[in-house]
Amino acid sequence: MLNDPQYCNQQYRLSEIPHHYGKNVHILSNPFLFTMLAKLCDPSTHQPLVNQLLHTLYGELVRVVANHEFPQVEATLTSRMIATCPEGEFRGKILDPKTQVVCVNLARAGTVPSQICYDAFNYLLDPAGVRQDHISINRKINELEQVIGTNLGGLKIGGDIHDRFVVIPDPMGATGSTIESAMKIYGEHGKARRFIAMHLIVTPEYLRLVTKAFPELHIYALRLDRGLSPKGAL
Repeated sequence: MLNDPQYCNQQYRLSEIPHHYGKNVHILSNPFLFTMLAKLCDPSTHQPLVNQLLHTLYGELVRVVANHEFPQVEATLTSRMIATCPEGEFRGKILDPKTQVVCVNLARAGTVPSQICYDAFNYLLDPAGVRQDHISINRKINELEQVIGTNLGGLKIGGDIHDRFVVIPDPMGATGSTIESAMKIYGEHGKARRFIAMHLIVTPEYLRLVTKAFPELHIYALRLDRGLSPKGAL
């Protein structure tokens, strides 16, 4: 058996933009994904390109989150590369296939991203430990079209969340009301191993709300939209 220490001690390094929102907020520095996101946000982009771009963006976000958050285990791996591994086996660290994940579908905007993540986790991990929950939810607005909360349409929660990673793919973290409602719902279903929100875009207003209300939440995003920030902040 080949014991090559470089694959028993590998560490993933996250490329991210420096900020002051706290250690659990990760604004990725990734020119490839930023370019794909720019294409998605372009007003001229329509279906089927919208879904194709979503698959690219969330497919890559899954890789980032799994590499940076999920535990690793040392495993004996079988190889067909006999020339470099004469005994046909070598040891190295892989993502722990026993990792348990709940992938949350925030219908409607989160439906496609959730399905992309759910499929990816089923390939990566033991499918017996991967679950998809469903929350029908949308923003509640007043007569001035200001967001004042959320409307909850229905829930399908498949069980407790004990020792599970609860992953919430939601393209736009704007006001924080949707994630706030989701976190409160799961607060009644046990103690998660970790809560992870996966966004394409977030705002400072969103980050201020959720980092204060839920300091245990880990946030990943591709772009910080500071369109409402004063000139001094920019």
